Amino acid sequence: MNTREYTRCLIVGSGPAGYTAAIYAGRANLSPLQYCGLQTGGQLTQTTEVENFPGYPKGVDGNQMMAELREQAQRFGADIRDGVIVKADFSKKPYVLTTDRGVEIEAETVIIATGASAKYLGLPDEDKYNGQGVSACATCDGFFYRKKVVAVVGGGDTACEEASYLAGLCSKVYMIVRKPYLRASDVMQKRVEKNEKIEILYEHNTLGLYGESGLEGAHLVKRLGEADEEKYDLPIDGFFLAIGHHPNTDVFKEWLDLDETGYIKTQPGTPKTNIEGVFAAGDCADSVYRQAVVAAGSGCMAALEAERYLAEIEK
Repeated sequence: MNTREYTRCLIVGSGPAGYTAAIYAGRANLSPLQYCGLQTGGQLTQTTEVENFPGYPKGVDGNQMMAELREQAQRFGADIRDGVIVKADFSKKPYVLTTDRGVEIEAETVIIATGASAKYLGLPDEDKYNGQGVSACATCDGFFYRKKVVAVVGGGDTACEEASYLAGLCSKVYMIVRKPYLRASDVMQKRVEKNEKIEILYEHNTLGLYGESGLEGAHLVKRLGEADEEKYDLPIDGFFLAIGHHPNTDVFKEWLDLDETGYIKTQPGTPKTNIEGVFAAGDCADSVYRQAVVAAGSGCMAALEAERYLAEIEK
């Protein structure tokens, strides 16, 4: 096997951002090479139904949507491969990135679309009920829990935002907060405290989840380890994790400017990073919206910028 290759445009990661970048780069005759990463298709492959992506009036299975985006990218000549980029060298051009199989790829431009992974509690039940009551995105899945009872885990701004959003859809929202206080900003705290549909369960931890054909409730403990520790079951239909996301950017941290939580910093209004010819798209550079349609748009932007960059250096 050839252990060194060359490409004008390398796309790292898949999902809406990566595949859209591949579509646009392919249509621009850049012959992009794409490595899909650890989770081919990104986070949406763990979502049973996507109802808020334009063009699917009846909704679409997450896996199906990613398969169709991949097929569209391949139609325009994208060379899509399974595999992970484990090393990057942006010290000189062309840039050199290494795959988990030891293949070194020389690339004139690089589009990073590695996404971000939701943080979970680490309970086996989270996997068991994933897509059957467990979610890490209220905006994505909240619609399925209209007039139902749900719980949100977390005490920061994200958790308060998720709880407020769900309160507009659900009959009841519990916030499971490990500490005796919320870490969220004063504005967000007041918002959830004033909402009659939201009940905050302070000093609570989740021990597990239960249900026969889907999620039916959570095993909780109040004041874990204290003399007055209390264990009980809380009947709920949905369990939403809101304890943060971890951007999948570790392999690039030696070269790219990242914020304090690891998200790639880009020039305002563009996908440009601090390295010329290296662009970031999707959730790896977006700590705010984390939506498929936003990621797809940023993938388009990254491909257009890569095309312009190549046109300049190849004059």
